[in-house]
Amino acid sequence: MAETSHESESTSSGHAASETLPINSKAASNGGKSTNTSQKANRGFHSYPFYAPRFWHGMLPRTWVNLLKSGRFKVHPTRLPLVLGVSAFTPFNAILTGVQKLLFSTRLQSAEMHGAPVFIVGHWRSGTTLLHELMVKDERLSSPSTYQCFSPHHFLISEWFFRKFCGWLLPGKRPIDNMATGWDRPQEDEFALLSLGLPSPYRRMAFPNQDWVDSDYLDFEGVDDRAIQHWLLSLRKFLLAVSTSTQRPLIIKSPTHTGRIKWLAQEFPDAKFIHISRDPRAIFPSTCRLWKGLDEVQALQRPKHDGIEEYVITCLQRMYRAFHEQRKSIDPNRIIDVRYEDLTAAPVETLRSIFSDLRLGDFESVQPLIESWVENEHRSYQTNRHKLPPEQEAKIREAWAEYFETYGYI
Repeated sequence: MAETSHESESTSSGHAASETLPINSKAASNGGKSTNTSQKANRGFHSYPFYAPRFWHGMLPRTWVNLLKSGRFKVHPTRLPLVLGVSAFTPFNAILTGVQKLLFSTRLQSAEMHGAPVFIVGHWRSGTTLLHELMVKDERLSSPSTYQCFSPHHFLISEWFFRKFCGWLLPGKRPIDNMATGWDRPQEDEFALLSLGLPSPYRRMAFPNQDWVDSDYLDFEGVDDRAIQHWLLSLRKFLLAVSTSTQRPLIIKSPTHTGRIKWLAQEFPDAKFIHISRDPRAIFPSTCRLWKGLDEVQALQRPKHDGIEEYVITCLQRMYRAFHEQRKSIDPNRIIDVRYEDLTAAPVETLRSIFSDLRLGDFESVQPLIESWVENEHRSYQTNRHKLPPEQEAKIREAWAEYFETYGYI
């Protein structure tokens, strides 16, 4: 998912937050203010080809139809080609799913995780993707790939084909930043759960002009135990299939898991957690921009972007209210905190500390790869600076006061 890029920022009051420089360097962020025109919201985003797959292409026919029903089929005429394309593709998913079940059902029934999973959690745009990408540079570790998350029903039989022949379907970079794309790149498993038909806040992107959906799945508050257990079982089955493919311990990243750690810790008793925080004054405008960019690319409507700011504020409040309460029930030796600012300022030292604290193995074997990344990629990133207006800073300081205080961004 287009989530977190390699970004940097100042942390002073009325500061200027920096984000990865978009192709259109003249396009400035609007600081998260809502706009009613897609043209304004689309400025500064990388182009996303019409033929490139969307999140919905990995669904089975019934899941796809249910998604359309949930939005009361309120599809904008300009998005009808997308609807028709997904509708034509989902039957192939059903066929390939049947073939995979025929070939792999016995093997998957006896599948096991190859080592303790590590969950990276934290708000969108807080550095989860950067940390994810750096950790899986260690070849002893693995992660769900982009293809596995987009085609969770049948990747065991189809991934090789798409990696070899269909790389052209993806753009070179994600729409909202300069992070590279590719079927083999690490990806967040929430997209797999979405395609599998599980409730997910990401369903909002299909019909962004309507009410928010599945916000209760940010923290499971109000969700009955049976539904939670079904969700956890589905996640486990997906991760077992990934583990069957990679044969290595998994590094799993999804911001949506932040308010679910209690249940993840129970479902995976040996799991470890890395929580990453970032200056909220950078998170806020960046996340507003994230949702606008994703809505432009993924929506079945022409997005108006109304209510984005309130959505961003509410999600962080809900996720971290749950996170702070739930982590009390988790052994402190299983969870560590990392600051984005430390990760970008001293990536080698930060990664070494993570490997040591969570006992992930010898860091020296992966250290040269991290150092190479620092020299060849980290230092060459260009950033786009844009100021957070004082009234917006005051607003999030009040709404996110606990986050500011807990993680030292006073």
